[in-house]
Amino acid sequence: MRFMMLMIPRGYETATPGTMPEADAVAQMMKYNQALQDAGILLSCDGLHPPSMGARVTFQGGKPRVSDGPFAEAKEVLGGYWMINVRSRAEAIEWASLCPAGDNEIIEVRQVQEMEDFPADVQQAAAGFETMQGGSAGR
Repeated sequence: MRFMMLMIPRGYETATPGTMPEADAVAQMMKYNQALQDAGILLSCDGLHPPSMGARVTFQGGKPRVSDGPFAEAKEVLGGYWMINVRSRAEAIEWASLCPAGDNEIIEVRQVQEMEDFPADVQQAAAGFETMQGGSAGR
């Protein structure tokens, strides 16, 4: 089962452009990432720039509207994620519990929807989706 572990650092919603983590925190996180890799469960992981460098596209009334960050209404924002492949939700939570996160950080654990989770008509509508998941990393 694939799970996404979403890092939610409190206060990151107001971080200024270019805000970077401390080297010591990154070194601790790299040890954790290595443990995930050594266990053979790490599929991918990335950190995200602050929302002040991002944009949101909303579709109220069917028309796209772009708003540049930061987003004053946001109470929580993502700082990064890990995608892992484990046997159960309990195992995903166990791995999240081992993260060297600080007092201001939350990890939300969410199971990824697999094609077999959907009814046949939805699977048919999503034909080719799994091929798309290979991505275009070479762009």
